[in-house]
Amino acid sequence: MHLPARLLPVSAVAFASALLSGCFAATDSTSSGSGDGGKRIRLAMMQPPRSGLSPLSDDAFKLSRWATAETLVRLDANGDARPALATRWEQSGTAWTFTLREGVTFHDGTKLTADAVVRSLDEAASASPKPRILDGVDLTAKADGDKVTVTTAAADPLVPQRLSSPQLSVLAAKAYEGKTVSPIGTGTGPFELTGVNGTSSAALDRYEGYWGKKAKSPGIDVKFVPDGTARAAALRSGEADIAEAVPVSQASLLDANQITEVPMPRTNTLYLNTAKGPFKSPGIRAAVRSAIDAEALVKGVYEGRADVADGLLGPALPWAADLRPRNAEDTARTKAGAPDGAAITIGTFTDRAELPEVAATLQQQLQKAGFKVKLEVREYAAIESDALAGEFDAFILSRATVLDSGDPAAYLYSDFGSEGSFNISQLKDPTVDKALKEAAAAPAGAARRKAVIEAESAVLGTDAAVPMLHERVIQGDATSVVGAAHDPRERELVTAATYVK
Repeated sequence: MHLPARLLPVSAVAFASALLSGCFAATDSTSSGSGDGGKRIRLAMMQPPRSGLSPLSDDAFKLSRWATAETLVRLDANGDARPALATRWEQSGTAWTFTLREGVTFHDGTKLTADAVVRSLDEAASASPKPRILDGVDLTAKADGDKVTVTTAAADPLVPQRLSSPQLSVLAAKAYEGKTVSPIGTGTGPFELTGVNGTSSAALDRYEGYWGKKAKSPGIDVKFVPDGTARAAALRSGEADIAEAVPVSQASLLDANQITEVPMPRTNTLYLNTAKGPFKSPGIRAAVRSAIDAEALVKGVYEGRADVADGLLGPALPWAADLRPRNAEDTARTKAGAPDGAAITIGTFTDRAELPEVAATLQQQLQKAGFKVKLEVREYAAIESDALAGEFDAFILSRATVLDSGDPAAYLYSDFGSEGSFNISQLKDPTVDKALKEAAAAPAGAARRKAVIEAESAVLGTDAAVPMLHERVIQGDATSVVGAAHDPRERELVTAATYVK
């Protein structure tokens, strides 16, 4: 359980400041950059690289947040595909043809060509392990003049959205010459990655040959600061201009105008085991849904920095609320039964600091409603297999609701389909399966969004999962920062328009 900010010992804050002391004080040899005399952006990031900044790993999201590596397609706020390195595309059966943007060069000066795109896509498709976005997808690419044709084994309406994933960034040929893929000097974005100091720091300079509007800042100096208190201290002391993921406990120590709360596509959900135990009964599942006070969780555990859930999909997907039925009567719900002292075990994990506290609060709420509640809390790596095997009556999970394609249909199928790989609720419901199948087959755009909400409604009607709250990420920006991105998908942070006054 975290301490409220007002109770943090002064020594902890002082220690955090010491961790950052000098971090951004001087520009080292990897941080020198060309520019017009403007200020470089000092960025304190949460997680250090895990795979040497290979775009074929989760490190790809750092590259996109630094605006150094780009993809054929980008996503808008609704998750619809928009032009990036490709200007247009068309589908014919299982094939999609993408027309490349003219005048694009890589940071090493070589030109963007169809062959370069095919090379990057082939490297991703043949990687081991594959990028998540290609799980279960048989994808091939072929060059034809200034066009690239991408073919899948089965018709896939989400090919453009898949190609927006940072893990499918297009890099120059020299990126693939070594044993690992190197993004240093090989991207196409407004900033060129010029140096990486292990898991400590990285530096980027403005790329003067960028195909779009040139970056307003001359460069970015990145420090990796896993300690949240230290990141907040760096912003508070003026040593950092932007701090990723400020902990809830530190937010109140910063000026209100330095804080931006960004809704995340992540829902804190209680999954109920529908295959065995008390929650095999729909009425007892409904009793849990009726007993949970999500507002108390938001106020007490998250200090008001979260959103009470109306469904599985939250405000990070702005279209969901508009499409969701506004009245409870619009969704058939089972009447709550009497718990009658039913004994249940709720599992959760320690890796996300708030979840054990959420579990303790839920224990009190459910006991008040007539359940006998036992908690089992471990590290995630030690509890995931038991959760997936249905060893708990209920499980509290902070779950991302959109995967790399920006589409929630995959999450809904994974978590609630009869054959879903992450079906903690052990749900096998023909009505839900039918709705999930229709959502997966729907074309991208308005029709797919409508089908997704109908699938969400089908899941909620079973009470197999009780969505409690939608999390936010707290980003810290110095008052001198202009134009920093606040992206729910965490794909953008510093853009060409970002600068320090």
